[in-house]
Amino acid sequence: MFSREHILSAFSAAVPIMLGYVAIGLPCGILGNTIGLNPLQVALLSILLYSGAGQFMIPNMFLAGSSVAAITASVSLVNTRQMLYAASFAPQCAASPRWLSALFAASVTDESYGVNTARFAEGNWSVDRALMVNLFSQSSWTISNIVGCAVGAAVDIPVPIAAFAMTAIFICLLVTQKFTSANIVAMIVAMLGVYLCKAFGLTGPAILIGAIAGVVCALAFSALFPRRPVTASAPGTDPVGGDLGRPSTSEDASPHEDGERR
Repeated sequence: MFSREHILSAFSAAVPIMLGYVAIGLPCGILGNTIGLNPLQVALLSILLYSGAGQFMIPNMFLAGSSVAAITASVSLVNTRQMLYAASFAPQCAASPRWLSALFAASVTDESYGVNTARFAEGNWSVDRALMVNLFSQSSWTISNIVGCAVGAAVDIPVPIAAFAMTAIFICLLVTQKFTSANIVAMIVAMLGVYLCKAFGLTGPAILIGAIAGVVCALAFSALFPRRPVTASAPGTDPVGGDLGRPSTSEDASPHEDGERR
């Protein structure tokens, strides 16, 4: 555990994530600076919270005048998916020490989840290497946020430009989703909910209300219109089990016809 070979293999797996975190960590740190956070505070936020979407939401909602309760609820709602990510690794963590499993589960993100899931599926992967992938990724995220905060303090960046980073990351998350009927319902209802809340002066909880409305409507849509499972037919057969293109034989005759022949 934590051998040189494990460290090198984990670092190799984490490099693509680390490079991606530099691209989004810098604007996140700049945005944090716009609400008065210093590099130390940004570092603590990146270490203790470690949520890209959540760390973008906090300054953006703060600039919009949202209350602490609305910010907390919105960030918590966005991060509920992390519990599902961690729970899905339970079989792989069954034989590992509890402290190792707990630390690994607490540091899973969207990107490291994808990488570690693929490595576990390939085999010859362990929880300690998966944890190091998470830690390498978090280190890149934290350093990028600190550098971004320092750049924001040195260069006067307009708040609207920095705040657009929040919109940009949600657009990225949106276009990477599968465009199923339920997801489309969630997108439309969430956007409409945010717009209506802001139109009626509910700027603070607008994101939270829109997100909850989108999820609830998508779940209701899925319950009312469940997707029909598609069963694949074997080559050369029709959907009801018939054999296409094969000449009929006496074995295919119905019992009635067979009785008449006899």
